[in-house]
Amino acid sequence: MMAAGAALALALWLLLPPVGVGGAGPPPIQDGEFTFLLPAGRKQCFYQSAPANASLEIEYQVIGGAGLDVDFTLESPQGVLLVSESRKADGVHTVEPTEAGDYKLCFDNSFSTISEKLVFFELIFDSLQDDEEVEGWAEAVEPEEMLDVKMEDIKESIETMRIRLERSIQMLTLLRAFEARDRNLQEGNLERVNFWSAVNVAVLLLVAVLQVCTLKRFFQDKRPVPT
Repeated sequence: MMAAGAALALALWLLLPPVGVGGAGPPPIQDGEFTFLLPAGRKQCFYQSAPANASLEIEYQVIGGAGLDVDFTLESPQGVLLVSESRKADGVHTVEPTEAGDYKLCFDNSFSTISEKLVFFELIFDSLQDDEEVEGWAEAVEPEEMLDVKMEDIKESIETMRIRLERSIQMLTLLRAFEARDRNLQEGNLERVNFWSAVNVAVLLLVAVLQVCTLKRFFQDKRPVPT
């Protein structure tokens, strides 16, 4: 009975949002991913809000376009340049701890005058729980009498499972991005192979026709026949 009561209290604590004196806090910022087409000679920027004292991981890949490269910059809410990369195909950057405000992510394709780029990027947040929240959770789920099941072990197991599931989702997303980039490369290579194969066939046919015509000229006798 004690274990069942502890499990029920834990489930209620996980499902119900914490309520403070001033009401419910702001909703947590969700992870996100986005794929967009960056035209040639253009620069495109995105803004992402972030809470204070959290961890922000930014991953990007160029999955389409000639060269598979792009310039990338990351600025803090105060306008400080945190990351600056030139002609990169992919990158992973972590900001920890974050500042409260809007981070600016820019992808620049100004160096390319012809080729557009297909860019994928993902934002991953990891907010650490405050000590007060952990203490409040312990007071909510621990009765006065001793429990057969240690709530700290349950909490640690759930947190470990959550982290592993999030990492699995991130890895699957990255694998999809790699698959899209490889597919674009294969399709581009196939188009080039087909084009040059057609050119080679056309050249071979032209050379064959010219050789036949040349041989016919060699065996043609244009001298007048005496009568």
